[in-house]
Amino acid sequence: MSWLAAVPSPIPTESTQQAIGYPMLFLLVLAGALVPVVPTGALVSSAAVVAFHQAAPFSLALVFVTASLAAFLGDGALYWLGRRGLTSKNGSRWLAAIRARAPEDRLAQAQEKLAAHGVAVLVLSRLVPAGRLPVMLACLLAKWPLRRFARGNLPACLAWAVTYQLIGILGGSLFPEPWEGVVAVVALTLAVSAVPSVWRRVRGRTAG
Repeated sequence: MSWLAAVPSPIPTESTQQAIGYPMLFLLVLAGALVPVVPTGALVSSAAVVAFHQAAPFSLALVFVTASLAAFLGDGALYWLGRRGLTSKNGSRWLAAIRARAPEDRLAQAQEKLAAHGVAVLVLSRLVPAGRLPVMLACLLAKWPLRRFARGNLPACLAWAVTYQLIGILGGSLFPEPWEGVVAVVALTLAVSAVPSVWRRVRGRTAG
């Protein structure tokens, strides 16, 4: 056997990449659920592109489980912190952050839909850009217990992970190189997430 075979390769193996990638995906999606400035949808789609090109058994399933679990735990933690803020005399920065990202018009719509359709609104809120926090705040103001919110939020997180994973699979199938698919899905998801803010600005200018 050549001595070169004993020299460790500087290029990370696929197993090493997975050992680093899945925990990193989990932490980033968890952080993005708590601090909604991380483009978590783009992260999931990018991970799905890479998993699609690896063609490794269970890679896509691991992306789905990692993303949906991190989103579920992050949402649950943020909701719990928001409930603490409601019962506190001085409020909390977490509750203030949720309110800051839930415009009055979106909150009013979320409250109406929540009263009419209940848990089903949670599922849609995860799929609509910028829809998660107004619905979460509506649940907080309606004084939903954490257990009730968690029951509705579980299918919401599963549907969200499936949707963005399908976007990643589509991007991976359209481009021969993984990086091309990653660039495409990141651009797409960021463009979609920017639509609500652009629409509000346009409405504000026309109304003014």
